[in-house]
Amino acid sequence: MSGTLYIFSAPSGAGKTSLVKALLEQTPGIEVSVSHTTRAPRPDEENGRHYHFTDTPSFEGMVEAGAFLEHAKVFDNYYGTARMSVDTPMQQGQDVILEIDWQGAEQIRRCYPEAVSVFILPPSKAALRERLQGRGQDPEAVIERRMRDAVNEMSHYVEFDYLIINDDFEVALQELRSIVIAQRLHLSRQVSREQALLQDLLS
Repeated sequence: MSGTLYIFSAPSGAGKTSLVKALLEQTPGIEVSVSHTTRAPRPDEENGRHYHFTDTPSFEGMVEAGAFLEHAKVFDNYYGTARMSVDTPMQQGQDVILEIDWQGAEQIRRCYPEAVSVFILPPSKAALRERLQGRGQDPEAVIERRMRDAVNEMSHYVEFDYLIINDDFEVALQELRSIVIAQRLHLSRQVSREQALLQDLLS
């Protein structure tokens, strides 16, 4: 039985990364696909764990070779999801999370129409700005641009299957977990997983 593909999208600063980290800690059998990017790593980021950091010519070469399921240019940098990073773990029964923007989500849906998509919103614009400023990593001009871009990004929530408002972190985390658990309990998956039990019960 193959795993489920999840698409998680959110504007920068909505808390998606923290929610996904906590979800992985509390939920076995699920992993995050590590994307490729041409942006420079942040101080706390590790190559191969947070992203596969690469240069622009190498990234463009992978695009030409058809290695990506989706790719996009965001904040002047390329981001992309390699096909193998999704297909291999899913074929082994592992659930896979893609943390991508709405443009990437659109491309992924064309390849995997059965993917489950979740959009995460902040509780307010003020909270979003506070979270971006709280990182202490970006100058004010970058924060202003991220705020403008966030409005456009947030307008695409209607294209997703589920919508979570990250106001109370623990509540948002449990809502995210409930989506994953519900998918695993879907009749078609339970029939496949519990075939022997069902045959025994009905014999």
